Amino acid sequence: MTKTNKMRIAFTTKLPAEGLKRLSEHTLYVPLSEADILVSTFDKPVTAEMIASAPALRLIANFGVGYNNIDLDACRKRGIRVTNTPQPVIEPTAELAFALMIAVARRVSEFDRTLREGTCQPFAVMNNLSHSLYGKTLGIIGMGRIGQSLARRAVASGMTVIYHNRHRLPEAVEEQYGARYVDFTTLLQQSDYISLNLPYTPQVHHLIGKQELGMMKRTAYLINTARGAHIDEQALVEALQTGIIAGAAMDVYEHEPQITPALLELTNVVLSPHTGTGTWEGRIAMCHNVEDNIIAFLNNEPEKMNIVI
Repeated sequence: MTKTNKMRIAFTTKLPAEGLKRLSEHTLYVPLSEADILVSTFDKPVTAEMIASAPALRLIANFGVGYNNIDLDACRKRGIRVTNTPQPVIEPTAELAFALMIAVARRVSEFDRTLREGTCQPFAVMNNLSHSLYGKTLGIIGMGRIGQSLARRAVASGMTVIYHNRHRLPEAVEEQYGARYVDFTTLLQQSDYISLNLPYTPQVHHLIGKQELGMMKRTAYLINTARGAHIDEQALVEALQTGIIAGAAMDVYEHEPQITPALLELTNVVLSPHTGTGTWEGRIAMCHNVEDNIIAFLNNEPEKMNIVI
């Protein structure tokens, strides 16, 4: 980049300025209609109409690993490059998945609420019991970078890891986590905890529905920090209400930002407002990754970019 050739950048969301310092002196912040580059975020759709309104647009640098908020077909037709930020989201998302798993198993949110309300059972040896992670089986659906980061935490807590992917991982990776590859049905049947860590595509819409919930152990917990549409939310509510499974912990929702009202009433559910990557450290790191993608694009260095298309 040169100081005399400033790039025109639009943002769908205000981001931390401290994370974008390398761009600031080389950039003009403009409306989308005038932009060469758009920095998009997962919570704001980038539609074909928006893309058509920006005739100079050359790059969409998505702030996040998921990019189903962007109309990729419209980008392909225009030859617009799309990038994402996969690396910075790994640890925060795995950390939250593990936190949700502990919270729902040990009834942390429920106990906090009942203590504040004065409705908690008396402190006694056989009251307020919960379940442990130690010695249990974690089934990971989507054993990519986030899934493997979660597996690392699970192994450290004495859990056994099984996983299901479209493709089996190399043996060396399996050995690192003591992980065993199984088919989808086996994972549903054998897991005490199931974590969804796969990207969303139409092919995995409602991956977990009434039939799949019925295959799970009645003592099992379902954790979702991936995408809400992986789960048929109404089927999940029914399974939680009738004891088909023991509980669930969710950071994402099928009709986000709306949450199925019944989920808010259930005591065997822990809910989080789509904060998987939501740490200050993570946001700054994602900004730096956006900068890296934009600078590499301007310098014609595609090998340094996280390219989606």
